Amino acid sequence: MILQPHLSRRAHGAIADLSARAAIAPVPNWLRRAVPGTQTVATQGFEEVALAAGAAIGALDAVVRRQQRWAGAWRQRLALAAAAATAKQAGRVEDESALRDAVLLTRPGDFLSVGPAGSMLLAWRWLAGTPAEKLLTEASIGAVLDDLGLRRDDEVVSDLADDLRQLPAGIGMVGMLTGTITAAERYGFARAFGCWLADAVLAQRLGWTHAVPLLGTEAALATSARPRRSAPSSVATSIETDPESVKSLLAAQARAVLRAIDLAAELERRAHRLLAVAPKLRAKAADAVVDKLLSNDAIVASEKIAGMSDRGLRRLFDRLVELDAVRELSGRPTFRMYGL
Repeated sequence: MILQPHLSRRAHGAIADLSARAAIAPVPNWLRRAVPGTQTVATQGFEEVALAAGAAIGALDAVVRRQQRWAGAWRQRLALAAAAATAKQAGRVEDESALRDAVLLTRPGDFLSVGPAGSMLLAWRWLAGTPAEKLLTEASIGAVLDDLGLRRDDEVVSDLADDLRQLPAGIGMVGMLTGTITAAERYGFARAFGCWLADAVLAQRLGWTHAVPLLGTEAALATSARPRRSAPSSVATSIETDPESVKSLLAAQARAVLRAIDLAAELERRAHRLLAVAPKLRAKAADAVVDKLLSNDAIVASEKIAGMSDRGLRRLFDRLVELDAVRELSGRPTFRMYGL
């Protein structure tokens, strides 16, 4: 999705200058030090970790609210990382490159051919690309469960959606995070799905237009949960109360947030370069190609773009690589893919 109005190549230079003046602020060193790693979280107090997680979310919120044109590529790149972590915890061997191939080399609309691992990527791409307000409907939850390979029935989906709606509006970030994951695990779903739900709930609570895949990128969290089908009357009464478990969740979220901000800063620099060279592109449909590169993790060299022949698109990509504006991501001579 393009987050700002379509602009001509003449305007790209002005946008690039503006982006340079309003670059994403780097994560301060004190916050990096405050966020514990997986091996050091036990040495920090609950309050310290909670404050660090809150500060990290605040920094991410500032990035999200800028609504930059490259935000689509950013969210999709995070979705790819989350899918790779989910696939690994499911015992699969597909890495990010294989997952990208599974989805992007499939014919449009033929999603049945992407395979189980490819379906996991579709689940996370759905999180990143669907308006946040539509993520927690019963239809959306059911479709994502199917993509993640989790058995479900309509009654379970309906009950889970009800549980999520019962999360009190003033429950706070800690309660929201633990309550959402507890709601998923109560029905025996893997932790990866709880992470998906938590990212969706976070986006809705903060008023973001789209969710940012965060917790799914924390591979250590994507472990299978023991089935807990019996549900109490209210999810609010069953929120996880073990301080160490909650602290680990908050630390994982904070680490994921820092990685997301770092990736945003990196992609902003690459997008700035792409917009800076855009006026040099003579191809008739160059603007459409630039928009797609800013909105997606990657696009294939055979992408169908109105006004652009296959040969013309390949020549345009060669030119963009020559100008150091995009990268070839597949590392092979055929079926190439390009992205920021």
